[in-house]
Amino acid sequence: MSGIVKLARIRSLEQLAARAAQLGIRLPIDPERPPPADALAAPLESPLGRLGNRWAVLPMEGWDALPDGRPSELVERRWRRVGESGAKLIWGGEAVAVRADGRANPRQLVSREESVGAFAALREALVESHVAAHGSAADLRVGLQLTHSGRFARPEGPPAPRIAYRHPWLDARVGVDSDAALLSDAELDDLVADFVSAAVRARDAGFEFVDLKHCHGYLGHELLSAVERPGPYGGTLAGRSRFLRLVAEGVRRDAPELALGVRLSLFDHAPYRPGADDVGCCEVGPGGVYPFAFGGDGSGRGSRLDEPHALLDRFPDWGIRLLCTTAGSPYYNPHIQRPAFHPPSDGYQPPEDPLLGCARQLEATAAVKARHPALLVVASGLSYLQEWLPAVAAGAVSSGGADLAGVGRMALSYPRLPADALAGRPLTRRLVCRTFSDCTTAPRKGLVSGCYPLDDFYGARPEAAELARIKRALRTSSG
Repeated sequence: MSGIVKLARIRSLEQLAARAAQLGIRLPIDPERPPPADALAAPLESPLGRLGNRWAVLPMEGWDALPDGRPSELVERRWRRVGESGAKLIWGGEAVAVRADGRANPRQLVSREESVGAFAALREALVESHVAAHGSAADLRVGLQLTHSGRFARPEGPPAPRIAYRHPWLDARVGVDSDAALLSDAELDDLVADFVSAAVRARDAGFEFVDLKHCHGYLGHELLSAVERPGPYGGTLAGRSRFLRLVAEGVRRDAPELALGVRLSLFDHAPYRPGADDVGCCEVGPGGVYPFAFGGDGSGRGSRLDEPHALLDRFPDWGIRLLCTTAGSPYYNPHIQRPAFHPPSDGYQPPEDPLLGCARQLEATAAVKARHPALLVVASGLSYLQEWLPAVAAGAVSSGGADLAGVGRMALSYPRLPADALAGRPLTRRLVCRTFSDCTTAPRKGLVSGCYPLDDFYGARPEAAELARIKRALRTSSG
């Protein structure tokens, strides 16, 4: 990983800005004139009503629900900690499969009619912890993220992919060797109805909006790149976005009280794999053609936002007024999606300084906000910034590059970071996420979700010893 400067070596905003300049990127900070301290404390009138500040907590993908998809005690603990965060927008809470075969793992939450009460209690636990920590939930808004994992579905453990189209690189990764995994048009019609029914159940459980997940290589996102799929759900952008449009129309019809949001991978790149010295290597060579990246430039290595802008132009007509930006996929190009210094067990060493990944997402988010000012826009990809997260988040919001700053992995290790930043308290350094990626490695090895290095609760669990054993074995096998 030569050429990467560890963020721990950067001790001031001046040094951070200098490193960004060295990399040829811009972060939304000016060391000479930093953003006002109250940039993230300012309330916001939004499509959801008044939000008390500009912090959001982003949805996790849990691996610790009960076998039938209802929330467990571990899920409730995580949601209570999110409530304590001080953030006034809880974007989606956690990825919830709209039906059992759409789970990314056997312990993911699933929306069912018989579990509406359990989800209502989960939301209430979050609200209760918020009130206990911060006095009022009058300006707190909570949503639920709805998903089908598509190509990356593993509802019983082994891969059980359902795909939008045959992919020349990704099929082999999930064991697809025939058309049997392809979803037919009729099956997609049925899945539209499943999403709408899940949204109605979210409303009945008290959630104020639903996130129709279209990111990270899951089914909604994959449909947006289905350029070679024939029929009504592929080909042109109108066809590739048909699924989202029909779901949005169905929710507006059956649950008009719900606001609609989309967590969207604004751009994607081709799949990466470990190369020399385990450094990530793009599977599409220089000069190659890669048509399967929504928001890509056709090479697999760069971004172009023409189609994402065209899609977002249609959101107001579909009743979608909330947008949370992200990029890429944790399965095939995680350095694009969540910049980190330490890769997960099935990943690769970063092929670029992770600051480039942060800046790339912030730049795309700012471009989207400028072009679509009526959308409420939540930025993400910030956790790698560590101690500098509040300063860069405040810069993004105060410069108009986003309406709110979202935290994801950071909320596992340090859920109260927003509250501490808002109060002007120094950050608790031992809780700051260092992107160790154990929150990914553990569940991908069948262990429950959590921040094992920094959350003492998980560090004391028996899974922590098992995780340490797994990591030692991985180091030995790679060494």
